[in-house]
Amino acid sequence: MSAGNQYLLELKGIEKRFPGVHALQSVDFELRSGECVALLGENGAGKSTLIKVMGGAHQADSGLVSVQGVLQSWEKPTDSLDAGVAIIYQEFNLVPGLTAAENVFLGIEPSDFGWVRKSEEKEKVREVFNRIGAEINPGALCDSLTVAEKQLVEIAKALVRDAQILVMDEPSAALTKKEVEQLYLLIDELKLRGIGVVYVSHRLEEIERVADRAIVMRDGARVGELGREELDRAKIIEMMVGRKLENEFPKEVRTPGAVRLRAKNLNRGQKVRNVSLEVRAGEILALTGLVGAGRTETVRLLFGADRADTGEVELDGRTLQLGSPSDAIEAGICLLTEDRKDQGLVLGQSIKENFGLPNLKKFSRKGWVNRSLEGQSFGEYIKKLQIKVSGQSQLASQLSGGNQQKVVLAKWLERNAEILIFDEPTRGIDVGAKFEIYQWMNQLAKAGKGIIMISSELPEVLGMSDRILVMKEGQLMGELVNGPEVTQEVLMSLAIGEHAACL
Repeated sequence: MSAGNQYLLELKGIEKRFPGVHALQSVDFELRSGECVALLGENGAGKSTLIKVMGGAHQADSGLVSVQGVLQSWEKPTDSLDAGVAIIYQEFNLVPGLTAAENVFLGIEPSDFGWVRKSEEKEKVREVFNRIGAEINPGALCDSLTVAEKQLVEIAKALVRDAQILVMDEPSAALTKKEVEQLYLLIDELKLRGIGVVYVSHRLEEIERVADRAIVMRDGARVGELGREELDRAKIIEMMVGRKLENEFPKEVRTPGAVRLRAKNLNRGQKVRNVSLEVRAGEILALTGLVGAGRTETVRLLFGADRADTGEVELDGRTLQLGSPSDAIEAGICLLTEDRKDQGLVLGQSIKENFGLPNLKKFSRKGWVNRSLEGQSFGEYIKKLQIKVSGQSQLASQLSGGNQQKVVLAKWLERNAEILIFDEPTRGIDVGAKFEIYQWMNQLAKAGKGIIMISSELPEVLGMSDRILVMKEGQLMGELVNGPEVTQEVLMSLAIGEHAACL
């Protein structure tokens, strides 16, 4: 290869195995200067393992890694950073108790005889913040910053270390629409400076905006590449899942039955204000709105995670006393939380233990847990939900996002809950796993369960729900029966408060 065509980053024949898993199978990857390459694939396809190889967190069993034509041999993440490769993971690597400036220069502080030159540090941070359009006080504690600001601090950390390659893992997952647009502009600017960007995302609409090329992985192998002109949603999905997905949202025609869950005049401070709703047997009720609309706060009241100031909740005509989540679980209400890693799972425990936690009464007798029965029941769900695991003793932290979500779903299915609340059920999950989650929601509705689905994705809301409630600033702005006349524009006008509606 001539110097003019030299790749900024190149991986050839990368192999990586873990116990029971062939994670990477002779994977090739290339990135040029000033280029954004999207790395796509379902959960478990090998994307995370590959970017950890790029970042020195994993060492490949075999294969070659080169940066600007120079072969690399990394034993730890700092080796890759020294070579110019910076990884910005979905979970930021920042120290909350340190300032933005201290985090940016952590480990490379300008100092004299052990004393850090604080004024110089802050001035240099201001310069790099200006370069990337970040309006952040260098002296602000990272704990006080928004998600978007923390992401900019991570990018600043990379730039002060003269990184030429930025790997972004699900960078838009927790950003508002406006913040995502700002991220796009920043990537454009970085590309103009000759920096190469690897962009990992499940949001296919973003790929068409930011990517010059897309490399697609499936089952640990690279299965194809798409040029910018080929970045078609249907083609990407087909390559990712290995088959045509005729209908992205497998919505079924349903006739809802009697009211199962009824909430009357729920209030909690300014977060939830006079909210009343009903959920019928065999229906999917969508709750949507902009970030901060009060959707999650509302369902936390239904689940007993927070106490309402006023209002009441009924299930099948019986008034509930919800002092805690255990009260709701006993009554037959379960919640698949928005943040499955912090609230839905105990990451340090095995997936079998996570499955068993809300079902201990069923699996125990006289204080002793029947591990055999627990494992047998969980094994059935592993098959039903097609959860990709190396074994039931595998830690929850080791699963991909889609498989973590399936473990959460399995434990609630075992409870045979009557009302299932799905809070952003497909956030950070690939299209194949999304389809499976949708199918299970349909099956639960068909069995007469009541489903509440919180979603910020309007196509998902329109594609899966029977009725839609739109919230803004803790209040209901409209209730609509889903149909052809209900469009994304109608939902958005309600969400921003242009008018209220009941269709």
